[in-house]
Amino acid sequence: MTNLSARETVLNAWKTFSSRDQDRIAGVFTEHAEWIAPKGNATAVALDHTDHMIGPQQIARFIAGDMHRLFTAIDIAFRGVYADGETVVVEERMRAMLPGGKPYENDYCFVFTVSGGRISQVREYMDTRKGWGMVFGEGQAPAP
Repeated sequence: MTNLSARETVLNAWKTFSSRDQDRIAGVFTEHAEWIAPKGNATAVALDHTDHMIGPQQIARFIAGDMHRLFTAIDIAFRGVYADGETVVVEERMRAMLPGGKPYENDYCFVFTVSGGRISQVREYMDTRKGWGMVFGEGQAPAP
C-alpha cells in the first residue's frame, strides 16, 4: 500500500516507463491490469501486437521493448493531467521517428484507473486515422 495519490502514482509510472526496465515497469501495475487501445490501431497492426494487453508482464514487455521496434527518439509532452479519486486522465503529444526516418506525431488521451497504489487499467485513445497515415502512408486504408 502506498500513500501516493492516484495522480502521483500515474506520474511516477510515466517516469518508470522511460526507464525501459521491464521489471520496474511491471511493478507499477496490478496483477490483472489491462491496457486497452483502439482496435486495429497502426501500432498494433505494424507490430503484429494485440490492442488489449492483459497482465503486468505483457504490458511491461510492450513498453520496455516491443514499441521501440517501431518508434525511436520518443519525445512525450504532457498537455494536461486531471485526477478525480482513483481515475487519472493524461493528455499528451508523442513525437518519434519511424523506421526509415519518417517522423511520427500524434495526440493521445489515457484514462488510468488506480487501485491500491498501482495501475489496474489504462484506456488509450488517439487519432487512429492520422496514426495509420504516418505509419503506413497517406491514402492507405485503416484496418477494419
